[in-house]
Amino acid sequence: MSNKISVVIERDEFGYYAFAPELPGCQSQGANLDEALSNIREAVELYIEIMDPDEISEAVCREIITTTVEVRNAEAA
Repeated sequence: MSNKISVVIERDEFGYYAFAPELPGCQSQGANLDEALSNIREAVELYIEIMDPDEISEAVCREIITTTVEVRNAEAA
């Protein structure tokens, strides 16, 4: 059985930082995007291995949607 878990990835000066908002404390990193995705996938798999089925159901029933919005710079007004 597979589950979908939301993952947020941020790029910073050290590479990429990834975390799963539905799974508190589940995070990883990578030097590039592919490595970060691979590492967070592994972290999520290990995280849910120790959860009971009810906890997994509760975590995966949430839907987290991320997007971007464009905002005007106050100085440009």
